Amino acid sequence: MKLYDIFCACQIQAYAARGLAFAAALHLLGVISLWPVAAIEVYTSKEVDAVNGTNLRLKCTFSSSSPISPLLSVTWNFQPEDLSSHEPVFYYLKEPYTPSAGRFKGRVTWDGNIERYDASIIIWNLQSTDNGTFTCQVKNPRDIDGTIGEVRLRVVQKVNFSEIHFLAIAIGSACALMIIVVTVVIICRHRQKKQQEKTIEVAGTELTSLLLKISDTD
Repeated sequence: MKLYDIFCACQIQAYAARGLAFAAALHLLGVISLWPVAAIEVYTSKEVDAVNGTNLRLKCTFSSSSPISPLLSVTWNFQPEDLSSHEPVFYYLKEPYTPSAGRFKGRVTWDGNIERYDASIIIWNLQSTDNGTFTCQVKNPRDIDGTIGEVRLRVVQKVNFSEIHFLAIAIGSACALMIIVVTVVIICRHRQKKQQEKTIEVAGTELTSLLLKISDTD
């Protein structure tokens, strides 16, 4: 009976030891799961203004705690001002992929350099319909979570040549008129001064003649 009691006690101690080991393993896994995971950071301009019909480089750079992976990907999307659904703009995975349909077909080219942490693109021939928000997302396994860069684009209308010409003529005419007015004022003042000097000279001559006559009379 005593041997049986001793055997049971040993079994209980063994199970208790295994339970402690299992609990310790669970605790370790919990600590590991709570360990902070490095996230990728993406940097873009917040707002950009561009003229209708021109080309624009949308700059996007990133930083990652992990080395550049062969599976690194870049995704550019676009959301119009009316907040409708997102539209694909550009995708990069080992090589650039331009959209085969949509408003950006044939208007987007890759202008980045992954080795320099640059994921920029160029939008050609901007249109008023390009007003909206562009997003740049970079994933670099194991860094797949992090910020998404946003750029709000505002396309302004191009000023017509006729308007520029008219404005230049208006400014030139105003400047010419001002110069003419200033010149006339200067000439008038100069003549007025000359006239005053001449009047004083004549008055002085007459006074001198009068004094001479008085002197001769005496």
